[in-house]
Order: sequence, then C-alpha cells, then structure tokens
Amino acid sequence: MANIGIVITVCGAALCAILAGIGSAVGVMAAGKASAGVTSENPDLFGKVLVLQALPGTQGIYGFLIAILIMVRVGLLGGNVANLTAAQGWQFFFAALPMAVVGLISGICQGKAAVAAIHMTGKQPDASGKGITMTALVETYAILALLASILLMFGITI
Repeated sequence: MANIGIVITVCGAALCAILAGIGSAVGVMAAGKASAGVTSENPDLFGKVLVLQALPGTQGIYGFLIAILIMVRVGLLGGNVANLTAAQGWQFFFAALPMAVVGLISGICQGKAAVAAIHMTGKQPDASGKGITMTALVETYAILALLASILLMFGITI
C-alpha cells in the first residue's frame, strides 16, 4: 500500500508545477501574440520583444524547481523515500502552495504587463528597457513566493 504522506506530498509538488506552468504558458502566449503583431510591422524589433515575451516563463521554472526540491527532500529522487505521516504530507502540500498560487497569478499578470511593454516598444523602440523593468517588477512576487515555499519546505521535520 502506498504511503499516504508521500501521495499527498507528490500531489502538492505536481500542483505547484502544473499551476505555475499554466500561469507561465498563458503569460508567454499573450506576450507572443503581441510580439507577433509588433514584429510583423517592424521585424527589427524581434530581439527586444523576445526578451519581454520570455519574462512570464520564469514562474513555470520556479514551480518546477519547487516540485523537484520537494521530491528530493522526501527522497523520491536519488535517495531513500521517507516514510511520511499524512500530517507531514499535508505540510509539504501546503509548502508548495505559495509558489503554485502566486506562480499561476503572477505568470498571467506578468504576461499582461509584457503585452503593454511590447506595444510600447513597438511605438518607441528605445523604451524597451523601461518595459523590461516594468514587466520584471511583477517577478518580485514570484520570487517571494519561491522563497516562502523553500522556507516552508525546509522547515518540515522528517
């Protein structure tokens, strides 16, 4: 029979990777649509808008990182699998939630900021640096969620 604590932990890790990945996919897709419009008008702006399109992709990376760290922490990758209680499983599940939820929301919001910055770059190519800065500010909250999930995960006694 499967260890219920491990099952709950894996569900939390998977949810983190999935939700943060969805946020990034939606954000990158929105920015990609805007980038396509701008580069169809001015192909020379491809490099500038590509950076803006890539920025919302980081949340998916962070969610994947938390999922991997959780699986390493409980021994599912490269170690002896811990015998977790249901309570410990729920602790890992909830440790993944900050990155899961904030990754979903901030990926989408960063995509919206990137769309605005891409349109600004299309009208004023020299303003792309300002657009990157505005878009990167949303990243702050994804990084805070990443840190919160890491601290919560390593605060759990196995």
